[in-house]
Amino acid sequence: MNRLSISIIFIILIILPSFSSAHVEHYDKLNQIEFGIYRNNKQIGKHVFSFTKSDENLIVVSKINFEIKKLGIVLYKYLAEGTEVYKNGALVKFNSTTKQNKKDKFVNINLSDNEYVIDGSSYKGKAPIDYIIGTWWNHNIIKAAAQISAVSGRVINQNVEFLGNEELNIDGKIYETLHFNFLSSDKKLNKNKKLNTHIWYEEKSMNWVKASFNKNGDWEYKLFLID
Repeated sequence: MNRLSISIIFIILIILPSFSSAHVEHYDKLNQIEFGIYRNNKQIGKHVFSFTKSDENLIVVSKINFEIKKLGIVLYKYLAEGTEVYKNGALVKFNSTTKQNKKDKFVNINLSDNEYVIDGSSYKGKAPIDYIIGTWWNHNIIKAAAQISAVSGRVINQNVEFLGNEELNIDGKIYETLHFNFLSSDKKLNKNKKLNTHIWYEEKSMNWVKASFNKNGDWEYKLFLID
């Protein structure tokens, strides 16, 4: 597929709101996605998504587990689990708990009267239904004006830039991908709060295959398994 065709497809994805539910529904055949988490080129943990179908519902359970060690001593430990529930392609509920060392964070989101009601450790309030949970597997996030933090419920307004087609080699497997950069649109945010994440989706399937960002080190998510 040539670059012009990709550009046209990308424009369609960005402009047409009718693609929203289709983006979720095309993941119906997935069972599991597993990523290795790397910091400074060293694997420190994993992130696993499990997909379950029940009648008109799609349930996505996400589990993250990693540790940062030095000389065998655990300096930082991170555990998180979240559950997304979609009905007929629309998110109707999300819950997550996260433990960062001794700090606990949470998010509870419910769909009510065509908007999201958020009860999170960093934000309590409402959000439009076209905002997307920031769990990255759903490529509909590329056309959202904002994402909702899956850790704390914070609303992150974003700009998304399409950086082009790239061929990735992940553990000997070649992926033809589309590369995007997600940036916070609020320039007044503290540096530690700003979004600056690179995401790669496989061109043909639009499955998430890689992520990278810099935050006290160089981090990467690399696809291990997709079933």
